[in-house]
Amino acid sequence: MRIGLRLPALAAVAALVVACGGSATQSPPPAASPSAAASAAVSASAAASQAAPSASAAAYAGVDDGTKITMWTRAATQARAEPLVKAYNASHKNQVSLTIIPTDDYNTKVGSAAAASGLPDLLSGDVVFMPNWTSAGLFQDLTARINALPFKDSLAQGAIKTSTWDGKEYGLPFVMDLSVWMYNKKLFTQAGLDPNKPPTTLAEFEADARAVAKLGGNNHGTFFGGDCGGCNVFTWWPSIWADGQQVMSPDGTTSLLNSDEAKAVYKVFSDMVADGTVLMPDSKTETGPTWTGYFPKGTIGIMPMPASLAGVANANLADSDIGVTPIAGVNGGQATFVGGDAIAISRDSKVTDQAWNFMAWLEGDDAQVNVIAKPASQGGLGAVVSRTDLASNQYTSSDPRLVMFNTIAAKGVTPFAVKFNASFNDPQSPWIVLLRDAVFNKADSAKIDADNNAITTALQGK
Repeated sequence: MRIGLRLPALAAVAALVVACGGSATQSPPPAASPSAAASAAVSASAAASQAAPSASAAAYAGVDDGTKITMWTRAATQARAEPLVKAYNASHKNQVSLTIIPTDDYNTKVGSAAAASGLPDLLSGDVVFMPNWTSAGLFQDLTARINALPFKDSLAQGAIKTSTWDGKEYGLPFVMDLSVWMYNKKLFTQAGLDPNKPPTTLAEFEADARAVAKLGGNNHGTFFGGDCGGCNVFTWWPSIWADGQQVMSPDGTTSLLNSDEAKAVYKVFSDMVADGTVLMPDSKTETGPTWTGYFPKGTIGIMPMPASLAGVANANLADSDIGVTPIAGVNGGQATFVGGDAIAISRDSKVTDQAWNFMAWLEGDDAQVNVIAKPASQGGLGAVVSRTDLASNQYTSSDPRLVMFNTIAAKGVTPFAVKFNASFNDPQSPWIVLLRDAVFNKADSAKIDADNNAITTALQGK
C-alpha cells in the first residue's frame, strides 16, 4: 500500500534521502573522458585549476563584481537551493542563474555537458557521486581557498572528503542530510515507556518498538523502506559505525557488510519482521518515494528518519509528541549518515573568483544562520547547518531537537566509493539483494557472506 499522505516539505527531504547518491534509477557518468578532445580539456583545466586564487580576490571571500554565475542542481535539492540563491542574489552584485534539472536526468546531463566542455560555473551533486566526478576531472582544485576559510575546521567533513581526489579538495557542503531515530512520545507513554528516555542501543530500539506494537489496533512498532537501497544505507549503516565498525574499505572497493556487527543489525530487523513489530507488507514493498510519510501518520512508535522536523507535525502527530535521538549501535555509541549534496566549481568556469564568492558566502554565518537554520515559519529553511560551531544559534537553541540535529553531524560518516550507485542505490544492486535476503528471507551467515562478495565485485567494477 502506498500511503496517501504527501507532505510537501517532508516529501522533498525524502526525495533527497532516498538517493544518498541520487535517484535509484540513475547511474553516474563514466569516469573516463569520452573522447580525446574531452581528455585534453580535462588536462588543460586541471593544470589551470592548480593556480592559487587571483591576487584580486580577498583571502577567502572571492570577488563580488556583478558577474553572472551559472549553477545547476537536481530537483531533489530545489526546495533548499532556490532560497539560498535568492538570498545571495538579493545581497550581492553577482547574480547566480540557477537551473533545476530533473533528478533522474541529472547525471546524464552532467555527463553530456562534461563531454562538450559545457558545464556551468557551479555544480551541486550528491555527496556519494562526488568521487566519480572528481576522478573524471570535472572540477577545479579549491584546496588553497578552502584552507583559507577561517571556519574550515568547523565545516562538516563528509562533503569535503568525498570531494577530495589525489589529495586535492574540490567541494564544500551544499545541502546537509543526516539520519536519526524519531519516536512518537504519545505512543511511548501509552506503551508504558518513558517518553523522555529514548533508546541508546539497537536492542533498546527493538524493545521499545515491540512495546508499541503490543498496543495493537492501527499502531505499529517500526517501519523501514525494505526495497530501497538508499534508505537503508542512510539509516542502517550508522548502527554499524556506532559500534566502531566500517561498511567498506577506505578506498571503497571492498564491502564489509558481512561483519558480525552488520549481521547483528540485520537480525534485529529480521526478528521484528517475523514477530509483527514491523508494519508489513508496506515495509517489504516500499521502494523509497514515500518512506518518510509513515511516521507523520502518528501510528509508528519509532523509526529511522531524516534529521528534519519540516512537515512532520500535522493533525495526526503533535509537534510536542515528536522525539528525536541519535542512531545507536548494537552495543551503543552514536553515529549518523552525512548525506546531501556537495557544491564545486566546474573545470569549464571562467569566473572562478566570483563562483567562489557564492561558495564562501554559503558557508558563512549569514547564510548558515539566517537562511539555513532560520525556521521555515520565519522565512528560512529550518535545515541542518554545515558548521558545528553554529549548531546552537539564535534559531535552534530554544529546541534541543534542532541542536541535536546539528551536533550529531560531528559523529557522522559519508562513505566513499566510485561505484556507489551500482553497488548500493540501483534497484538491482547487490546491496538490495543482501538486505532482503537477510531481513525477509532469513538468509544464513554463508548466504550473507556470498551476497557481500557480490557487493565487492560491484564496487570493483567487475
